[in-house]
Amino acid sequence: MINRLISYWVYGGFLTAFLLLGLMPVFIHLWDLPLIFVYLQLPVYMLHQLEEHDDDRFRRFINHLIGGGRDVLSKGAVFVINVPGVWGVNLLSILLAFSVDLGFGLIGVYLTLVNGLVHVAQAIRLRSYNPGLVSALVLFFPVGGLALAYIIRSESVTVGYHLLGLGSAIGIHVAIIAWVGLNLFRLRKSKS
Repeated sequence: MINRLISYWVYGGFLTAFLLLGLMPVFIHLWDLPLIFVYLQLPVYMLHQLEEHDDDRFRRFINHLIGGGRDVLSKGAVFVINVPGVWGVNLLSILLAFSVDLGFGLIGVYLTLVNGLVHVAQAIRLRSYNPGLVSALVLFFPVGGLALAYIIRSESVTVGYHLLGLGSAIGIHVAIIAWVGLNLFRLRKSKS
């Protein structure tokens, strides 16, 4: 059962995104606009993940591009990156933004925006499509950009929250790159 969850998590996430969007009328009148946009980062990311990970697209793309067809990114790693790493981080960001301070919402917002920038940078560098590019352009920049704009207007949000959000997002992406690089190093070392 665990192997099926690891292999097919993206489809549950895609359907859950619609559930989360469908629940919005229950609390939309209770929250202010910045908090609503913090909340939207999670379902928007889940919609993006379908384009990125359907049919194992992203993992196969990375393994071909960086690993030369070898497995530098496993299904288990993709699961950990996306379920606890994206869904869990967004959940924490939403809960902290709601219960402690709106500034914590920048963790999820910057995670969305940095990921969008990574997709665009990769497309420019390779001069081709990469899995997730379209939804990053169509969803991440408008929803993440509006979230950032509304949060910036809040008087309680300090530079420290921006540094926390941006640092978290960059740190997560650097950890992914380091993991892939380490796996590539191990593969090369085992061949010599």
